[in-house]
Amino acid sequence: MTVLIKGGTVVNADQTLRADVLCQDGLIAAVGEGLDAPAGATVVDAGGQYVMPGGIDPHTHMQLPFMGTVASEDFETGTAAGLAGGTTMIIDFVIPGPQQDIMEAYHQWREWAEKSVSDYTFHVAITWWDDSVHEAMGTLVNEHGVNSFKHFMAYKGAIMADDEILVNSFSRAIELGAIVTVHAENGELVFRLQQELFDKGITGPEGHPLSRPPQCEGEAANRAIRIAEVLNVPLYIVHNSCRQSLEAITRARNEGQRVFGEVLAGHLLVDDSVYRHEDFEVAAAHVMSPPFRSAEHQAALWRGLQSGNLQTTATDHCCFCADQKAMGKDDFRKIPNGTGGVENRMEVLWHHGVSTGRLTMNEFVAVTSTNAAQIFNVYPRKGSISAGADADIVVWDPEATKTISAKTHFQKVDYNIFEGMTVKGCASHTLSQGKVVFADGKLDVERGAGRYVNRPPFASYYEALKIQAQRNQPTPVKR
Repeated sequence: MTVLIKGGTVVNADQTLRADVLCQDGLIAAVGEGLDAPAGATVVDAGGQYVMPGGIDPHTHMQLPFMGTVASEDFETGTAAGLAGGTTMIIDFVIPGPQQDIMEAYHQWREWAEKSVSDYTFHVAITWWDDSVHEAMGTLVNEHGVNSFKHFMAYKGAIMADDEILVNSFSRAIELGAIVTVHAENGELVFRLQQELFDKGITGPEGHPLSRPPQCEGEAANRAIRIAEVLNVPLYIVHNSCRQSLEAITRARNEGQRVFGEVLAGHLLVDDSVYRHEDFEVAAAHVMSPPFRSAEHQAALWRGLQSGNLQTTATDHCCFCADQKAMGKDDFRKIPNGTGGVENRMEVLWHHGVSTGRLTMNEFVAVTSTNAAQIFNVYPRKGSISAGADADIVVWDPEATKTISAKTHFQKVDYNIFEGMTVKGCASHTLSQGKVVFADGKLDVERGAGRYVNRPPFASYYEALKIQAQRNQPTPVKR
């Protein structure tokens, strides 16, 4: 298929220019002014609009088995919803159960993802440790294009990684040229606070944020950073929700440590008052971890994004419907953790970021696409409007408006955390692999069209780290 995007303004993370974009055989063939449409080409009129790299959501959980149920959004519906909002690639998570064979879990997730309608790839969680996990990490990096490993510092008794697991896994990652990621919450503290609150009779959703205060997140973020510092491994901290974790990241980056931070669109825009809503269904719909915070933390997170101390935006898209959330009707600890957002991330960030002056258009592209592509080593194949890149493109209409609602969204969940929010600036067209898959509010997708994206290890960077580490070795003392 050949598509010519005509008359728009190309916006990359590093530059803005008036140019047409020619897409052939799934790739961007040319970027320049006055390009002619080949015979039979589809022409997209982008006059008055911006042509940007398709969004990359680096944190989703499609079809996740979790807390006694399975997320309502599968890989087909979830990637389709992403395309409707301009997101053309997701990085999901393989999460083995306690003692589950890592490769078995990986192949299971690969099978589930075969129905994806846009491109995808995986982080793999390390939830336990023995020699087989050590070997599996090598197999995943060297044979399956995995270059990032996730560690949950929360969820005691299930998938929580203690310090021993962190040290072993981080050490193995540096050998392989992989980056490590963490969900930073002190699982021991959360477990204790949950029990204390429940024993006091606090059983509703309001107990959720009380049991996961910002200090729990800040402590875990700092601990992961310091472990990574000693082992000299790059670290990516997911869904930072509070000032304390941001301060830990900022301090480490100022010291020269290679630490990256992610923020969710929801944590920038939804505050903790939702947990005190009189309707259980509304309050429970917002239960996720870390929880939504007060305005103080939202302001800090915006500053972190503006300053570059937070580099990526994500959603932690993990949907559970009202009947699933009702599992915790009498005990907030049993409410499945998760909310949606893959469809609306770029819209709300444009409206509340670019339109308010918090972010430039180029910074918007960086935090919604390019930075994730660079951090996880798929740039410039992804995250760039340039010749030779994948033709994953969003044509953005800055004048279009919509009111977000569960009644009209494509996401397979019965609530939207941005319900009723009116935004200005939306995708008019989305291209995936050079095909127009969303236009004029309608999807035209093919089940299974999405491709698994291999992400090579960071060989040259890690070799440099090894040389540096050898130089820094202390000289043995002769006695």
